[in-house]
Amino acid sequence: MNKKEISEIRRRFKPEYDNISQIFGCYVNAAREIVTEVDLGIGLMEDEEAEMYLKILKKALSGKPGKNLIDIEFTTEQVESSDEHRLLMALRDSHLRDDGLRRAFYERIIESVDMGEDSYVILLADDSYDVPYKGSDDSVFSDGSTEVYHYFVCVICPVKDAKVALSYKASERNFRSATMGHVITPPVLGFLFPAFDDRSANIYDLMYYSKNITDIHDEFIQKMFGTERAPMSAGVQKVVFGDMLSGTLGDACSLDVVKAIHGEVAEILEVHKETKDPELPEIYLSDMEDLLEDNGVPEEKIEHFRQSVEKEFGESPVLNPDNLVNIKRFDMKTAGVKIQVEPEYASEIQTRVIDGRRYILIPAEDTVEVNGIEIAVPSDEPEA
Repeated sequence: MNKKEISEIRRRFKPEYDNISQIFGCYVNAAREIVTEVDLGIGLMEDEEAEMYLKILKKALSGKPGKNLIDIEFTTEQVESSDEHRLLMALRDSHLRDDGLRRAFYERIIESVDMGEDSYVILLADDSYDVPYKGSDDSVFSDGSTEVYHYFVCVICPVKDAKVALSYKASERNFRSATMGHVITPPVLGFLFPAFDDRSANIYDLMYYSKNITDIHDEFIQKMFGTERAPMSAGVQKVVFGDMLSGTLGDACSLDVVKAIHGEVAEILEVHKETKDPELPEIYLSDMEDLLEDNGVPEEKIEHFRQSVEKEFGESPVLNPDNLVNIKRFDMKTAGVKIQVEPEYASEIQTRVIDGRRYILIPAEDTVEVNGIEIAVPSDEPEA
């Protein structure tokens, strides 16, 4: 799902649309026991309460595609015969109304997810969306619906003890300590099934949400959806890519190489932002190889790098540059020094060997401060 498709479905989670009539779920304690099941009618709630529930469910469609929001693909074999996919389809087709299916689904989640010592709530809701016809200029015709997109969303929310606070009691005309008991916190995991691709249902795909972009709960993905290998999280991709560069290039992984990669990624992301392309930005392995060659990296090291990337990301991968380099920062660190440089000034930094020692050279033509104190930098070298 791209940004536009995600935004289109996110708009469904508003009270004024009255599109979701029922919310189902269960409360699971730290011992992995279901304490209670819930079956809530949105129409019977106060407006404020309904809005809070919809806001929680909407979180499953929040964040950045490729980071918080990840596509989980099912194989043809899974769609045809797997228990995991069969359960998802049965839940959708029953509009979540089948008690037995919901209980089987809850138990599958409980077996798959590890929430540590936290108790948690599982919430489910389904919706049928009359997809309006959209013209080539993105104009929408509300009376031109040609398809009904039927889907459901699931979120897993930790339950925490509320903090004790001083609360005013009118009967005593005083402030007393009070607590709200147990409260539902924003979801850490969730998903939408089936995916909304090309503004249509795609039963070969679901959109997975993780609050944490580094720890996306790989084990949960593998057990819950039957995937042999969970997608690599955005945070892990960045670490793996950095390790591959330094590990495969060795002494050829120079400051100039890193600056060149940083600049190339920044340019791709800037162009992507300006064009407002709803799809994820892309960088090809061949582009990275050309960049390394242009910066003097030997051919054998480039080949080693290529093999490492294909081992981790698949053959002839198309990478998301936003997951490889943090273009908002350019940090340099030695054993005892850490330097933070604004990315636009990175090109001015150099490395040199002077009298047998390695140095990082940073121009100091403007004001220099140390711990907020402006210091003087000699304009000329001292006389011998």
